[in-house]
Amino acid sequence: MSGIRTALWTMVMLLVVGCTSSPGRQNSAEVSPEKALEAYTQLGLQYLRVGDLASAKDALQRAVEIDDEYAGTYNALGLTFQIEQEYKLAEQNFRRAVSLEPETASFHNNFGAFLYAQGRYSEACTELERATEDPFYIQRAQSFENLGRCFRMIQRPDAAQHAFERTLRLSPNRPVALLELTAIHLEAGRLQEARQYFDMFSQLIDSRQVEHSAQSLWLGIQLARQGGSSTRGATFALLLKNLFPQSAEFANYKESLQ
Repeated sequence: MSGIRTALWTMVMLLVVGCTSSPGRQNSAEVSPEKALEAYTQLGLQYLRVGDLASAKDALQRAVEIDDEYAGTYNALGLTFQIEQEYKLAEQNFRRAVSLEPETASFHNNFGAFLYAQGRYSEACTELERATEDPFYIQRAQSFENLGRCFRMIQRPDAAQHAFERTLRLSPNRPVALLELTAIHLEAGRLQEARQYFDMFSQLIDSRQVEHSAQSLWLGIQLARQGGSSTRGATFALLLKNLFPQSAEFANYKESLQ
């Protein structure tokens, strides 16, 4: 970790020092507060990515000392405290970030994901919906997918379906959206639509882009039963038993045999 820490501090020092060149001041240098603020925030995020939470908080606190109204720092602190399971502090910092920059989609997405993890689904849906509003947000497909899962948790299948469909329009090969749409249509008795989405997921399996999950195998079993394909269903059941014996899906499968 010491080598990583040294490299990261070298990076931040290069960023915070803004060199000014003129004919009479070739070697002069001055620290730009704006660059220092951004650099310390990015340094904190880099420490967070390598799991050095203490150094992350130290760097982020330095950023707060430079400017206590920079939303990006509070978003990073929210992520840090979430990992530390300091949930009250995490929420305080996420709320501070979205209040300072209410139009920044990534902050709403991160806060929404935090609320979802806390089981506060209605609040999470509100934040995630805000994240999807920015058409230029690079992670917009992920936000729609998160929103769809959130709507599923509060029993809004139509809204969830719409969110997952938006996900696939932005990124056609997202396995979570494909499986969730399979489940939504299967639960509604729309077998043809369910099979279409499951077949799209199966193509990802065949091309080794993804692997089966407990959810995908249980969905495959149910669709095989509906289609009269006992051999395929048995294959899925064996995989479910061997790969995910402790899963809720395997428990549902065993219950369905009784």
